[in-house]
Order: sequence, then structure tokens, then C-alpha cells
Amino acid sequence: MTAPVTSARRWAPTPAPRARFGDLLAAEWLKLRSLRSMRWAFPLSALALVLLNANAAVADYQNWPRYDEGIRANFVPGWAYRDAFTNNSGISLMLIAGSLGAITLVGEYSTGLVRTSFAAVPARRALLSAKAAVLTAVMLVYGAVISVVSFLLSQAILSGRDIGLSLGHPGAWRGVVASALLAPVCALVGLGLGALVRHSATTVVTVVTVLLLVPNFLTPDRYWSAVVYHLFPFRAWQRLGQLDSLDGGFHERYPSTPGGAWLVFLLWPLVSVLVTLVVVDRRDV
Repeated sequence: MTAPVTSARRWAPTPAPRARFGDLLAAEWLKLRSLRSMRWAFPLSALALVLLNANAAVADYQNWPRYDEGIRANFVPGWAYRDAFTNNSGISLMLIAGSLGAITLVGEYSTGLVRTSFAAVPARRALLSAKAAVLTAVMLVYGAVISVVSFLLSQAILSGRDIGLSLGHPGAWRGVVASALLAPVCALVGLGLGALVRHSATTVVTVVTVLLLVPNFLTPDRYWSAVVYHLFPFRAWQRLGQLDSLDGGFHERYPSTPGGAWLVFLLWPLVSVLVTLVVVDRRDV
């Protein structure tokens, strides 16, 4: 009676070692780059955003002889800088980054891959932390490429009229960094909303609503409305893009500060990641 038990114990499989966080990062990177849609989405969207900004510079370059003296006098630095990072490109970047961030998680729920992932790694919070880290790194590179290339290309075009800016202009670097960070900020917001909603189409609609539609219902002319208005990433990005050399900025009644804008950039992704880690551990797959 004892021999079979001893044999069974002798040949019992040893438990597999727990996955290290580096292994989780490698797995999440593999999942991200294996998606064919992602491999096309990143380069094509980056090219589209750069061309969108360059198109504004080309338009001003062509229209420069027809501009009156008032526009020419105020073109540098305000208009020249806004050609590098137009509001339309900022809105587009927010939509693209938020959607890509949501897809990285919602896509696993829709295909059922999330069950396999959680079965392989029961430590859900560690797995989602690795996903958030990989997403942040990828989107930071993505945003930095768009930001730097857009600035250099647009100012190179305007330099043909001697109205371009350099990166050494006061406040220019802050705007470049803010534009680069806008991508990972919105991507992590999309990740958090994806963890809450877990449905592809509904998540994308929620991303659009939270990041873009809600701020449109707010006005900077009333105090409490202005306070809430300044709490959104798009407005923080606009504030960080105001050059130090501009007199008066946008002349808002209740303006925000660069420090407050940086705090907004910090809190949105931080809260989104915390929501993701809490929700994923409390809801069934």
C-alpha cells in the first residue's frame, strides 16, 4: 500500500516558478506587437498627424504674402508654434491614443484571450500593471516621434519665410514635451475605461465622451465651470502649449497655471491605472 504512494510522490510534478515581472512585460509586448491592427495603426496614424500639422505650416507659408501687417507682427511666435501642434491634431491624437489604449484590454475580452492570460497568470494586478507599463512606454515613443517631427518639419517649412521657431525659444520645449505626453496620458485613460466598460464600441464612445464631449459643455467664464474645465487633459495640453513669450495668452477670466496643467497630466493616468487594477481584481471574466 505504501509503494504506490511513494512512487506517486516521487514523480509528482514540481510547481512551475512564478512569473517574474520582466516575463510579464515581455509577454505584454509580444501580445501588443503581434496584433496586425496595431502594426498598421501606429505608423499610419503617426504619419497622418505629422502631415496634419505640416499642412497648417504649408497653408501659412503660401498665404504669407496676403497677410496684413497685424497678422505678420503677431505671427511669431504664437501662430508659428500653433502650426506645429494644431488643435485638430491634438484632438485627433487624443482619440487615437485613447482608442488604442482601450483596445489593448478590450480586445482581449472580446476574443476571450483574457481568460487564457488570467489562467496563466492568476495575479491579475501584476499582469495589468505590466500591460499598463508596456502601453505607457510604447505610447510615449509614439507621442515623442509625432511631437518632435511635427515641430521640426513645420518650423522648417516656415523658415522659408523666416518665420520659424527653434527648440530654444522660451516655452517651446514645454510644448513639445506636453504634446509627447498627451499620447500615453490618453492611452491610459482608454485602458481604465476599457476595464470598466469591457465592450469595444461602447468603450470608444465613452473615451470620446469623457475626453472631448464633456469639456465642450463647460465654459471658462464661470469660476466652478472653469475649474472643472481646466481638469481635462485637452485643456491642460493647450495651457502647456502657451509660449512664455506671448503677452496675455488666451486672456481667460480664470486661467490655469502650468503647474496645475502638469498635475492634470499626472493624475489622469494615475487614477486610470488604479481603477484598472481595482476593477480587474473584483469582476469576473
